[in-house]
Amino acid sequence: MPRALTSLLAVTTTALLTFPAQAQEDASGKLTIELNSIEAQDGNCRMSFVVLNGFETDLKSAVFEAVLFDKSGAVDRMTLFDFGALPAMRTRVRQFVVPQLNCDTLGRVLINGAQTCETDTETTAGEDFCGKALHLRSRIDVEVIG
Repeated sequence: MPRALTSLLAVTTTALLTFPAQAQEDASGKLTIELNSIEAQDGNCRMSFVVLNGFETDLKSAVFEAVLFDKSGAVDRMTLFDFGALPAMRTRVRQFVVPQLNCDTLGRVLINGAQTCETDTETTAGEDFCGKALHLRSRIDVEVIG
C-alpha cells in the first residue's frame, strides 16, 4: 500500500475513533440532534439523525414537530419525528422516511418544538431536555434550526 494512503488511513481511523468521545464531552447537559444524511428511496426521502442525550436521565419518549422547507424557503410540510426512548449519555441513530419528498429539494428543517418529552423525573426536566437544552446541527448542506 502506498505510504500516503497508509498515512491517510491512519489519520482517518484515529479521527473516527476519537469522535464519539469528543461528541459526548461537548454534548454534556444537552440533547443534541444532528441531521446526518438524507437519501432518496423509491420517490421518498430517508432522513438519518444522530441523537445524543447528554443528560444523566433517560428520556422515555421524545417526539418533535418538524417543518420541512424547500430550497426556495417555502414550507413543504409539517410532520412529527418520533425519536422514541433516548437513554442517558448514549448516542442513537433514528431514521425517518418522508413520503413523496424529493431529497434534492430539501433546503432546511425547523424543529418547531417538542410534542412529547417524557422522563422518569419531573415534567419540567423533560421540558428542559427537549426545549432549553436542545442543540441542533447538520452534517450536510440541509440546515437544521430550532
